[in-house]
Amino acid sequence: MSSPQREHVLVNVGCGPRNGNSLPAYFANWQQLRVDVDPSVQPDILADLTDLSPIPTSSADAVWASHCVEHLYEHQVALALAEFRRVLREDGFLCVIVPDLQTVAQYVAADRLHETLYQSPAGPVTPHDIFFGFGAAIASGRTSMAHRCGFTPSMLQRCFQGLPFGEVLLRRRSAQLELVAVARATPAKDDVERAALMSALEL
Repeated sequence: MSSPQREHVLVNVGCGPRNGNSLPAYFANWQQLRVDVDPSVQPDILADLTDLSPIPTSSADAVWASHCVEHLYEHQVALALAEFRRVLREDGFLCVIVPDLQTVAQYVAADRLHETLYQSPAGPVTPHDIFFGFGAAIASGRTSMAHRCGFTPSMLQRCFQGLPFGEVLLRRRSAQLELVAVARATPAKDDVERAALMSALEL
């Protein structure tokens, strides 16, 4: 008699409000652990990205970190990535999404720092918001929304150096003004498996 299939676990760090961010459909039937430093968003676990000690080692199949790592200071990024790796199973993966400052800098160079780039559910977003944090949220007292570091492709790649990931794939999503890093605990078997995961994650 075969044992029942284990439920997959996703750790959603910097989760924000419940139903406030859309996860890829790939995670639809996964158990989600919502982690945030802001108690007002009612996370499952109230914790800083650099200390996920409430989550056991090797207990998660994936870690999703969308637009939260830039809220750390630069020296804290490696600590957070190491924590993400610690909670991952050996066949797990991490997805980090951050603003692409190299692309956004083109608007700054053109003296368009305060022009609206796009409309978000929370309101208009400018290059200033992308560099320094969403101004409206910070003005309302949510100072944890400030950005304390930033990333270009080479900077994001450098953050993974020396950490025990099997491989790291970087992608630029120019239309979204984002950089994406998908880091696997162990390398994929081949390019087909890599492409399948990126497609499933809608990246």
